[in-house]
Amino acid sequence: MKIKILFLILIIPVLLFATSPYKTDAVTGSTKLQKIDSLHKYININKVPKQYSLEFGYRNLFSVIDNSPVFPYINSASQGYGFLFDYAWQLSGLNKKRPAVFITVPIGYSVLMPDNAASKRISLLSYGWTTRHEFGIDKPITPFVGYGLLLNTLKIDGTLGGVMGHQTQFEGGVNFKTKSRLKYFAKIQYSYTSFPKLGVKERIHLQFADLRVGVRF
Repeated sequence: MKIKILFLILIIPVLLFATSPYKTDAVTGSTKLQKIDSLHKYININKVPKQYSLEFGYRNLFSVIDNSPVFPYINSASQGYGFLFDYAWQLSGLNKKRPAVFITVPIGYSVLMPDNAASKRISLLSYGWTTRHEFGIDKPITPFVGYGLLLNTLKIDGTLGGVMGHQTQFEGGVNFKTKSRLKYFAKIQYSYTSFPKLGVKERIHLQFADLRVGVRF
């Protein structure tokens, strides 16, 4: 018991000295407390801003490429609409000296209506990662471009289940600054999607064009 008490008496001051924020750095002469305060100020000033976006607009399926020898894609549904929610982190331009760059996590849903009585409605659920680069700092109108890699699930009315594919997309548009926190935007988007077919190695390739408007906050 005496040994334990002696050990505690010896070790507690050592631990208090080692963890104290007031310990002086022998080389620089600065205190640990000053370093910690500076680090906290840096983190608070440069906290990564978040941005949310909601968008809605027109979608057009303008190209279907199906080179498989069996079960050709015959469903005709080329026009519809889509909407999307986007959660973004700003990676660049935090000091307002360079244009902003965002990495985002979008989730969207789109519908294509049948072109004739023999065709069925198509729906797609999309999610993944995108990046967005702005060209300008605090301007009333700021152009931007974006690139994305997404997964999507395609379903056709009257068909059980769905098929999962991948999507590559490019977009360009403009942000409209307001006196409030809100920013309105309009954009044009091109998407190239690919889906597998059971029993053959060839895939179905769909190409979309979208015209979207939305708001960021």
